[in-house]
Amino acid sequence: MGRHSLPDDSAPQATGSPRPRRRRRTVAVATAVVVAAAAGSIVAVRGGLLPFGKPCGGDAVQLAVVASPDIAPALEAVADEARRDAVRTDGKCLDVTINAQPSSEVADSLAQRPADPEFQVWVPDSDLWVDRVTDERGSSLTSVGSLASSPIALGAVRDAARTLGWPGKTYSWTTLTRTATTGGTLRLGVADPARSATGLLALARIDAANRKAANADEADTHTAATAKLLYERVADGDDQVLATLPRNDSGAEQGNPRRNQAVLLSEQAAYAHNTRGDGGPPLDLFYPADGTAQLTYPYTLVDDNALSADQSRAANRFMTLLDDTSGQQTLHDHGFRAGNGSADPKLTGTAGGRAPQPYAAAPADPPSAKELQALLGMWTITVQSARITAVVDASPSMAVPVPGQGGRSRMDLAKSSLLQALSTFTPEDEIGLWKFATHLDGARDYVELSPTSRLGDRGADGGTHRDELTAAFSSLAPVPRTATGLYDTTLAAYQRASATYTSGKFNTLVIVTDGANDDAGSIDLDSLTAGLKRLADPKRPVPLIAIAIGPQADLAALNRIVAPTGGSAHQVNDPSQIHEVILKAIMAAGSHGPR
Repeated sequence: MGRHSLPDDSAPQATGSPRPRRRRRTVAVATAVVVAAAAGSIVAVRGGLLPFGKPCGGDAVQLAVVASPDIAPALEAVADEARRDAVRTDGKCLDVTINAQPSSEVADSLAQRPADPEFQVWVPDSDLWVDRVTDERGSSLTSVGSLASSPIALGAVRDAARTLGWPGKTYSWTTLTRTATTGGTLRLGVADPARSATGLLALARIDAANRKAANADEADTHTAATAKLLYERVADGDDQVLATLPRNDSGAEQGNPRRNQAVLLSEQAAYAHNTRGDGGPPLDLFYPADGTAQLTYPYTLVDDNALSADQSRAANRFMTLLDDTSGQQTLHDHGFRAGNGSADPKLTGTAGGRAPQPYAAAPADPPSAKELQALLGMWTITVQSARITAVVDASPSMAVPVPGQGGRSRMDLAKSSLLQALSTFTPEDEIGLWKFATHLDGARDYVELSPTSRLGDRGADGGTHRDELTAAFSSLAPVPRTATGLYDTTLAAYQRASATYTSGKFNTLVIVTDGANDDAGSIDLDSLTAGLKRLADPKRPVPLIAIAIGPQADLAALNRIVAPTGGSAHQVNDPSQIHEVILKAIMAAGSHGPR
């Protein structure tokens, strides 16, 4: 932090946990004094050494703090006590104002340059928000330590908790979420991972557990499937997800299908819920046995080099108050653990935890920024509405039987897999279908079998677009005496997809082929890639996903074709894997961030 370094004892004190925290942007501090710029004197700032004084008049140092809404009341209590006791910093009274604001909103603001914030200290609920601002080269931030912590668990109302075997039965993340999201027996809510550290870190633990239990492709599929199930009952933020719980013990509330019986939340949120008189029925907590995620509440200076000497001293002083015995007790009284994560059975019991639930287990290592970005992209693209046009090869080679598949052809298996993929989309998704070979429509190599429209829309005959599209997929068949008209079709389909781009949806073009371009009268590969490069617009992205079936497909050409669009090419020997490959490709596109 340069000239605004915190004193040695301003950092949170360890209370017994030797476990280091990864990726913390801490500051090495070599001295416990602050140089007073005006007088050149040295003022000790070790906790308690700065004097208390007479009630403050107009001579006060103003410090503005923006904090996550869950910790803001505790910080306000410490700030109020400091005002009552006329706590001073360098002879001036300390006047701290606390403004509660969701961490995601603050991160979005600070990521934009120039930020020019009207506050000097930020206390988000997780380091991931600080990392996001830094990774996007936003405002200068310096995290100087964790004020508190809170593990993430699954909270359930009493009847649901008993059904799951609370407190005696323990679960891994995989078995807990699978049990809670399958069978229709439990309504599970979660805060949107795009806006909530709780939601995103919980999703990261689910993904980590899936990767430990399966290979990468299967893990991706399981995580995406879980994300889709969680999305069915997602809430905008942490406060909103708590509001989805029953308001009382009545049968009408407990049985209301719009009310959740369980939610993913922090221990502190469960503590606050259980101690509120009007919070509704109490929650019981399940702590995953394979290591929980943890909120960390980093005390973060905003553009510390721009702070005045008074502001810097005030920020230092307020942190010492939060870190001393009284400040830590205030945080504890609001349901927070110490920054090192040590568990207090009394606090945990009030929050809804009981032995043998592993509430005292060390938290799992936090995910990397890259892993979180990939997960956030996967969540955004997997669960948001999609606009996808599938373009399927109908040349004669698609009639070739696939070994080991009982005589079924490439086309048979491709249709089946595409229909399986279709079943995963919602009525809001827009899906269309083309087929291609050569000269299917006069000189054209392609035919639109079904327009790219909402699956829930109804046609003239009363059926839905999903019904029409299912029939169109089922009608696909190899066309005799044709060839693979890949290049002309790709350019035409991409032109259409770009022209009909829909904002707010994941737009993509999926091409399925088992051969190389075999149309002597078509454009060449260089002309195709040049045309795609002209059409591709980063502000209206349409990544092209190419799926090559079998060894005759020209994967090298497909890799060149997808490159200008930000898409990807994938080779499969078994066409029944197509739906899995499409999901993997969508997640790969999502790893670049939400669109």
